[in-house]
Amino acid sequence: MNTGHAGSEDLAALRAALYVDDGGESALGWEAVRAFEAEHGIVLPDPYRTFVAEITDGSYSGPPEYGLVGLAELPDDWGADRPERVLSRPFPLTSPWLWEEDPRAWEEISPLIEQVYNDGSIVLGTDGCGMYWHLIVTGPHRGHVWNISGEGATPFGAEFGFTTADSGFAGWVLHWAANKPWFDAE
Repeated sequence: MNTGHAGSEDLAALRAALYVDDGGESALGWEAVRAFEAEHGIVLPDPYRTFVAEITDGSYSGPPEYGLVGLAELPDDWGADRPERVLSRPFPLTSPWLWEEDPRAWEEISPLIEQVYNDGSIVLGTDGCGMYWHLIVTGPHRGHVWNISGEGATPFGAEFGFTTADSGFAGWVLHWAANKPWFDAE
């Protein structure tokens, strides 16, 4: 995936989808984005990287249901007693996992679930009820968006079979802006 700047078409579509017209005043700026990346030992995937640097850092309008949180933020319902998030550790999954159906003992899968929630991703926001959207920033699924809930973790994008949308941050936002349900594949 591109780690430089996003294309102007992607950025224009994202700006229009989120109704951002403040001339970049709500954006972080490149200096803040690079400082965040250096602090966490990562490079954010584009077009998200350019989006937060040049367009806006979060959006009350969404997506998801309760808005797009800022780069260094977590949703209000995230909880204070969670383990430290480590963005530089690779996100551990490459395929969906429903841990509520996993036959292994809780003691065995619990540490793996914590890795799914906390390693290699930034949290984009919540749809409530413990359903979080993550942008993967390290590992084989870098640039993909995943839905992580109390039941399991599912990648977003047509190639995974749950939706008709394009993968990645732009596909996720544009699918939401078109008022389509997240999981619309038949």
